[in-house]
Amino acid sequence: DGSRWVDTWRHRTNIESTEDELAAWLKSMFEIAGHPFSVDSVVCASVVPGIDRTLKLLTQNYFHTELKFLTGGSDHGVQVDYEPKSSVGADRIANALGALAIQNGPIIVVDFGTATTFDVIDANNVYTGGAILAGPLTSLSALVKNTAKLPAIDLKAPASAIGKNTSHSIASGVMFGYAGAINELIRRITDELGSKPKVIATGGLGEIFTELCDGIDAYNPMLTLEGLRIFATQK
Repeated sequence: DGSRWVDTWRHRTNIESTEDELAAWLKSMFEIAGHPFSVDSVVCASVVPGIDRTLKLLTQNYFHTELKFLTGGSDHGVQVDYEPKSSVGADRIANALGALAIQNGPIIVVDFGTATTFDVIDANNVYTGGAILAGPLTSLSALVKNTAKLPAIDLKAPASAIGKNTSHSIASGVMFGYAGAINELIRRITDELGSKPKVIATGGLGEIFTELCDGIDAYNPMLTLEGLRIFATQK
């Protein structure tokens, strides 16, 4: 409603979806939640350019307003030290906005998605870059796809690092190995910052890795969306 999140829903991204199909799904979700199918503004942090036009048409045809895109080059209020500024992902700027609403820098945001991103905000509240690596699911998928005899597994931490069967061994390598990579990147970034940052995890697998990674201080599943909400309220 402008000042807080009233509801959130998830929908799989499909670039072949039409604006009418998305509107039908959205309308049903509004009705289930008991909300009128009407909004004053719509903002988007898109990392899938193929669906941008569909989202514009959805906004124009069903909400009768213009879609506002958050990009690295938007007037979003975050000072960016990255080249070129426009190449910073919209989700990463949203993370910075959300984090800076909680506290001043230095901050590291670790966002666990298809890719895992590290967004670094220095002591002067400048977005100063970060790191990107393949997400846990992406890593596991590549391992299973390219190694014929290895089975797919659920992403959860095993009881021990020494695997007693193939599935256990994969779980150990993926989960503990990935947690080690996260901790090492946090350590190196902290050394370069020169002062201890607050480390916030977000994203779908963030809660699992917050428990596995000593370097992560807190998990905030709404951080990216909160950054988008802040952007939506800016004039």
